[in-house]
Amino acid sequence: MKAGLSTYSLLQAIRAGEMTVLDVIDWIADNGGEHMEIVPYGFTLVDNLELADAVRDKAKERGIDLSNYSMPANFVQETDEAFEAEVERVKQHVDLLHRMGIKHMRHDVTAFTLPKEQMTIEWFEANLHLMVEGSRRIADYASQFGITTTLENHGFSAQASDRVQRVLLSVNRPNFKTTLDVGNFLCVDENPLVGVKKNLPYASLVHVKDFYVRPFYEHPGEGDWFLTANDNFLRGAILGQGDLPMREIIKLIKQSGYDGYITLEFEGMEDCRVGSAIGLKNLKRFWDEA
Repeated sequence: MKAGLSTYSLLQAIRAGEMTVLDVIDWIADNGGEHMEIVPYGFTLVDNLELADAVRDKAKERGIDLSNYSMPANFVQETDEAFEAEVERVKQHVDLLHRMGIKHMRHDVTAFTLPKEQMTIEWFEANLHLMVEGSRRIADYASQFGITTTLENHGFSAQASDRVQRVLLSVNRPNFKTTLDVGNFLCVDENPLVGVKKNLPYASLVHVKDFYVRPFYEHPGEGDWFLTANDNFLRGAILGQGDLPMREIIKLIKQSGYDGYITLEFEGMEDCRVGSAIGLKNLKRFWDEA
């Protein structure tokens, strides 16, 4: 297992102008991480190839693998022209990965922010053909470069474990897998242990994160809380200090035989460097204890 960090974990510092993506590489290396996942928020690479090359070279210099590239995408478009434009846009990011030597990509299949009526199983089934066709086109394009493309349980529509499997099995491509996020099942009120257990066989990458969880009938007050699909409350926590059964989740992952990259995503209210450092230590400790 290789423990690493998503650039998203340090977004607080990136947006404040306290760190650049190049600084994040140094931070990961200095704090015991082995790889970095690129989430282009707070910076962009697809339109800044000079920075993309600098990231590639800096990571190589510091011995940090570039494990994954995660990006938004939305194949549920109202016209054929808009669908084709979105496919072509995502292909440009595949070209970027090839340039940088990155072999793993996560793309969404719908918009992340959806109204309640678009979180339903009816809406999902009605638009499944677009999610599948878009994902298949990207997987086929990426295969020439040896790149694995993935769907994450993310975004409220294709988020529950069964829906992720529905897309995966319909796309039916050997280089199309799932990026398994252990915490995101809670966003659609699915037990994380159940979701992890069901989708581990399809996972090519694992994200770990922790949440504080409060029921809809107990408003927790101020803070960076957000609502699940059924109006329960979630807030990002330092890994191992929230309400997820993290030790048991890590045990499930290890016992499955998975031995690849595990990426920490920190979304808490604490200083992002403090939360990420503690989370990385806990991830490695829980793995060793599992």
